[in-house]
Amino acid sequence: MFGILGLDPAAERVYQELVTSGSSNATDLAERAALSDDAVRAALGQLSELGLITKQVGKREGYSAAPPAVALGALLAEQRHALYRAELGLASLAEAYRSASSDGSARDLVEVLIGAHAVRHRFEQIQMSANSELHVMSEATHEVVASGESVAEEQAVDRGVRYHVIIERAMLDFPGAFEGLTAHMKHQQLCRVVEKVPTKLVVADRSVALVPLSGGSNPDGGEPAAMFVRAPGLIRLLIGLYESVWERAVPVRLVEPNVIELDEPETEPTGLDLRILSLLMVGATDATIAKQLGLGLRTVQRRVAHMMDLAKVSTRLQLGWQACHRGWLG
Repeated sequence: MFGILGLDPAAERVYQELVTSGSSNATDLAERAALSDDAVRAALGQLSELGLITKQVGKREGYSAAPPAVALGALLAEQRHALYRAELGLASLAEAYRSASSDGSARDLVEVLIGAHAVRHRFEQIQMSANSELHVMSEATHEVVASGESVAEEQAVDRGVRYHVIIERAMLDFPGAFEGLTAHMKHQQLCRVVEKVPTKLVVADRSVALVPLSGGSNPDGGEPAAMFVRAPGLIRLLIGLYESVWERAVPVRLVEPNVIELDEPETEPTGLDLRILSLLMVGATDATIAKQLGLGLRTVQRRVAHMMDLAKVSTRLQLGWQACHRGWLG
């Protein structure tokens, strides 16, 4: 919780013990916090250096916590001031970067990145700097960052950044793909599926973008390369491309499973049925659905037939239309 203030987990635990339990000595703290004596001594040294505890002098050496509102408040104020200085430094460096070349403005609008490390680093930066939304197109094959590997993605979601993601249908064949999509969509992320995306793409806040210059898995063995774009005209072009693909893509809808009451006749699709239907609507085959949901192929086919009976249709195309008409998938 307070790692940004310079506290490691052991120091934070010791401080919490002193706050909640009052003054104590190192031996008692080690027992209550379930830490070794050496870890407690190191934690006490760190806390003392930060001004979060005071040492009591007497017959038995002990420690007491400084008031959190005062002690931690001072550290927070110091961090805010440091962040403000860093922002000023960033602005100064950005201005120096633009002025370093006679054509600095043009150089700042488009940058070519060479190498997997450079591309991955900029991809993470774009997600970490996003304030409100990210538009992503993802291929089934990956060259630098595989789906779900980005740590910055989880941090962006925690900050409230909304993802709009278009994936290729082949990605549904990967083990755990549907569970991964479901987990993402619980955080208000939107996802659609197409047969093939024209390119990988990530656009943050409609202001910066990253587009690969090398394609697929780069079979020629050359280093991955990408173009980092800030030029407003190019950003509008890329957003237009994204929106045209989004319009023809099939939505993936979040359907929670529910309990199937086997003793009563089913008059509506069950949660399992709707999960199967959700995958059918994005073009997954029966075999793919069975693999993703851990079912037998005949079970999937039987549940599809059951939904067709409920909808009173004879083809899967009609089932899709009825599902939309009846609002089965929200």
